[in-house]
Amino acid sequence: MGRSGTGLGLAIVWGTVKDHEGYIDVQSEEGKGSIFSLYFPITREEKMVSDLKVVSAESYMGRGESILVVDDVHEQRDLAVTMLSRLGYRVNAVSGGEEAVAYLKTKTVDLMVLDMIMDPGIDGLETYKRVLEINPKQKAVIVSGFSETEQVENALKLGAGCYIRKPYIMEKIGMAIRDELLK
Repeated sequence: MGRSGTGLGLAIVWGTVKDHEGYIDVQSEEGKGSIFSLYFPITREEKMVSDLKVVSAESYMGRGESILVVDDVHEQRDLAVTMLSRLGYRVNAVSGGEEAVAYLKTKTVDLMVLDMIMDPGIDGLETYKRVLEINPKQKAVIVSGFSETEQVENALKLGAGCYIRKPYIMEKIGMAIRDELLK
């Protein structure tokens, strides 16, 4: 990716461990490094493959609707644009909240995919508030590399459709967008 990463590594690990009801123990010693130990609850339950719900790709394909991706991380923006384009959406992207607000003053979109934590500039919650002043019915899906926060909860209370945690998974983002567009 041209640099050390997208800045989501530990956030994704932490979110995955939390989702599985585990915990992380960190031991760090200056000059020697750090040890991250991940602990997960043990289970003897087996999930049957037949118990898993399979969703057909057709159920979350786009129908040419316009999407605006708002994310401050170039690689994340590009990934979202590529995935959503493959799903059949017309996709544009901007690198921050101020740019999103300026874009939506002159153009309309069917839905925004809005990152919550952006730096520098205004965050996702403030962006959504400003966008709602322009278009009070603007649909949005909230995304973040971190677990659900108070900012996410506040954006959902303001009318955002749902929250999706990064990394992007085509089925998850596709279903979230499709569900929100059908409301």
